[in-house]
Amino acid sequence: MDDPISQASVSAKKKPLDIVVKLALMVLFGSFGLIWGGMYLSRPDRSIPPYSIGSQEGTAVSVHVPAWTSDTEIETLIERFRKVGQETGNFGPMKIRPTTPEDTRRRYRRITIYIFAHDAWAEAEMLHKYLVGEDREVRDGFRRALRGFYQLTESEEEGRIGPLVDGPDSAATAAYSRQLFKEAVTTKP
Repeated sequence: MDDPISQASVSAKKKPLDIVVKLALMVLFGSFGLIWGGMYLSRPDRSIPPYSIGSQEGTAVSVHVPAWTSDTEIETLIERFRKVGQETGNFGPMKIRPTTPEDTRRRYRRITIYIFAHDAWAEAEMLHKYLVGEDREVRDGFRRALRGFYQLTESEEEGRIGPLVDGPDSAATAAYSRQLFKEAVTTKP
């Protein structure tokens, strides 16, 4: 006869997992581990605000940042451009194509970066119109729409917050535009 106590003890004993089930669980958790590890290793740099390259023409590059980006965050981005310019001189990891490709040793010898919060100003057509300089209205609007500016030449480096103003900085322009740095650079070998 069937003893209820012996049936309960048999059903209480757990059967080991099948090898196929174990393998499937290992694959499942291993996949999640690989995905998490890959996401962790390829995460964006959170020390600078998100940005995208709007357009590039010659040594001029227009960059778009979200409209809610603060001046402090733009200053951090400009400081990152400065750090790259001083340390490696390679803006490639920042998604900028070489500005002086004919120079195989220093492919970013000269670069001017214009930072905008409104993406229309970062488009190729607007950058071209500004560089050509035929339309004074576009030129003035381009300079007023700037949120930040970084320029590296063979002899000088400059960074600014706010629009480009004609003439020297004054108390009147300090509220919306200021120079972060402007200094001579040492030439790298």
